[in-house]
Amino acid sequence: MEFRDLKRQYQVLKPQIDAAVLDTMASAGFIGGTRVQALEERLARYVGVKHCVTCGNGTDALQLMLMAWGVGPGDAVFVPDFTFFASGEVVPYVGAVPVFYDVCRETFNASAESLEQAIQAVLAEGKLKPKAVIAVDLYGLPADYPAIGAVAEKYGLKVLEDAAQGFGGCVGLNRAGSFGDGACTSFFPAKPLGCYGDGGAVFTDDDETAALVRSLCVHGKGGDKYDNVRIGMNSRLDALQAAVLDVKLTAFERDELMAVNRAAGWYGEALAGLPLALPVAPEGFYSSWAQYTVRAADRQTRDALQAALKARGIPTMVYYPKPMHSQTAFRGARQYVPCPNAEHLCGTVLSLPMHPYLDQETVQTVAEGVRAHFA
Repeated sequence: MEFRDLKRQYQVLKPQIDAAVLDTMASAGFIGGTRVQALEERLARYVGVKHCVTCGNGTDALQLMLMAWGVGPGDAVFVPDFTFFASGEVVPYVGAVPVFYDVCRETFNASAESLEQAIQAVLAEGKLKPKAVIAVDLYGLPADYPAIGAVAEKYGLKVLEDAAQGFGGCVGLNRAGSFGDGACTSFFPAKPLGCYGDGGAVFTDDDETAALVRSLCVHGKGGDKYDNVRIGMNSRLDALQAAVLDVKLTAFERDELMAVNRAAGWYGEALAGLPLALPVAPEGFYSSWAQYTVRAADRQTRDALQAALKARGIPTMVYYPKPMHSQTAFRGARQYVPCPNAEHLCGTVLSLPMHPYLDQETVQTVAEGVRAHFA
């Protein structure tokens, strides 16, 4: 059993992927070019924004947006305490200070209440200038951007959507990648839309920001390729990855997004009544189910369940075992607000196999393993 079955996905899409890759190789256009441009235009249309700028990976995408906004020394950037390390890692890269705030236990996503408390604590201290908020679409579910946006607007902060796991998710009719003042995603292979290597993208409606990000992606170039007008970085999506993503995006739109939601429904039915908190999408929200993550009562229960499933050959993962404020790299950093929900989730979450090619029989096998453990 595969946790995320990329092998099965390739077998299904093999004719189209192989043809697209071979065509790209025959063209000998490997960096930039029409394939990358066409993908960017298609991604922008899908998300519903004016501009998509692809780059080397999702971490670079976050950093590029902070650079484009001029975030730097003396600035505070507010980051959820329960997320992958990259969401906070990019903040010190630009010289700013990450301030961690708590999440909602039921959705795993940013708590607007904790965010406001963190902003107020920073203002009361008077050492840092609140500059931006990063919100993360964890496990495929978009964060509560109406609530987060209201807090950010109150204090004059920009909102950056980290949609690395949320691509395809929606709040109402608006898709992940279209929220806040700008958004970023990752095309890491295991993401809802993944390539066969690293890749990422920035989404924005702002012409100036898009142009600046394009410059920063290619060593800060100006109108002339060899006239560099600013200090940038080398972060580009190659044409081979664009070819793979173009094929995968067609499958994602056609049936994969619906398939993971169907699988989530199967899990909900099969695991009902067990002593686990099951993930849900609040009313008006639509998830792309990057992960199907349950919550146990405590760490001991979670760890015992994971061990029991492993003995049955059922793969599981813990995303994530340590909150951001406890990361070794952030040792000594001030914790402005308590984050009890993040700490609780790190000890209780367990992600089960989830992907678009998951069949109902496999879901039942996983559920039977869970039920046998609690019997």
